[in-house]
Amino acid sequence: MASRGCRCASEVDLAAGCAREVEDAAARLRGHFRRPEAWDHARDYLRGLLAEVERKNGWQLAERAGYGHPRGIQRVLDRYLWDAEAVRDDLRRYVVAHLGDPRAVLVVDETGFPKQGAHSAGVARQYCGTLGKRANCQVGVFLGYAAPKGHAGLDRALYLPQEWTDDRSRCRAAGIPDAVPFRTKPQLALAMVERALDAGVPAAWVVADEVYGNDGKFRRALEARDQAYVVAVRRDYPVSTWPPFGPPAPWTVTAVVAAALAAGATAWARRSCGEGAQGPRVYDWAYFPVRPAVRDEEGWVHAVLVRRHPRRPDEVAFYLVYAPTGTALEEVVRAAGARWTIEDTFKQAKGLVGLDHYEVRSWRGWHRHVTLALLALATLTVATRPGGRPGRRPAPSTSRSPSRRSAGSSSASCGPPSAPRPPSPRSLPGPAGAAGTNASPRSATSVAA
Repeated sequence: MASRGCRCASEVDLAAGCAREVEDAAARLRGHFRRPEAWDHARDYLRGLLAEVERKNGWQLAERAGYGHPRGIQRVLDRYLWDAEAVRDDLRRYVVAHLGDPRAVLVVDETGFPKQGAHSAGVARQYCGTLGKRANCQVGVFLGYAAPKGHAGLDRALYLPQEWTDDRSRCRAAGIPDAVPFRTKPQLALAMVERALDAGVPAAWVVADEVYGNDGKFRRALEARDQAYVVAVRRDYPVSTWPPFGPPAPWTVTAVVAAALAAGATAWARRSCGEGAQGPRVYDWAYFPVRPAVRDEEGWVHAVLVRRHPRRPDEVAFYLVYAPTGTALEEVVRAAGARWTIEDTFKQAKGLVGLDHYEVRSWRGWHRHVTLALLALATLTVATRPGGRPGRRPAPSTSRSPSRRSAGSSSASCGPPSAPRPPSPRSLPGPAGAAGTNASPRSATSVAA
């Protein structure tokens, strides 16, 4: 009989560790609330997001906390005085304290929140990635943090279509301040990236999909900060070559790759870009430097990265890369592969802590709920990550980072060295030096997170 209630010690320890981490997070909220009862309700809101509640809405969270009415819980999102941006900053510090690593990757992406009606802030008929089609929804742009010790969400912004910002009376009805202008998704993403970097978040790379990679202003702003990136672009995106990697000429990413391969460049290398749900995600990769950075003395290069499915060669994706000259292919591939982590973050945030369970229409309510949901998920990530109790630091190493800001920083040991970088096109005639190759002596500096 006693065996029916038995659980192994590791499960008990894990549950206890999670409970402690949740209570620590709730305690950190105290400084953001002037009234004790407001903090009590916020603490119960956070606990409810992490509890086994089917829908993380006001009624069910209140019921779980033992309240007779949901109003106290609902006031956390609409009435109590607290600053969601300040809690967001605390979330960022918490994630960096436990997961921070100079090899980490900042990941930009968006997710949709299907909605009925027309009154929720920012709702419109637009592409909804959650449904894979155009639908009535809200869209949130997010910044994730992918590090060797785990990944979590750092920041969020609700996208407002221009039909909203052109109608200020509609904005006021949804609680959107008059000072909030129309901003594109890349503009929202750049603001979050810059906020993280300005706060000292250690990161070697920024990665994003085509929505952001196709935006030249987004990329140039990262270049101005000496921030390495790997961003997806459409197959006809324009690029240019420049000596020593090719003659001065305009191309598309597809044309650069086709010309290089036709000229006999030894380019394809099979590499894993990280662990997926079914094991290593292995693709064929090709890397073509195309032109030096404007400040060539700084030693940075623009390049095209190509990913090809090993069994379905027609499935090809293209990326633009900005990185130090000589960066190993394995390092570039590792960064490109880190983008999947934000999809996992969305899945866990929606499935475990109710990221999309909110029932508020206001601008403030959306940002408050989403911020608390990201905080809840971060506590789970920290409490359940491998390698010991929260706060435990691994032995340092001196892996080189593509980001100048992180160069020379200590970081966690990243395992055995990878294989040497395959030959890469160099300064020979044709696009990206397509007429020949020159092997690079550099090797990869880390493995996938």
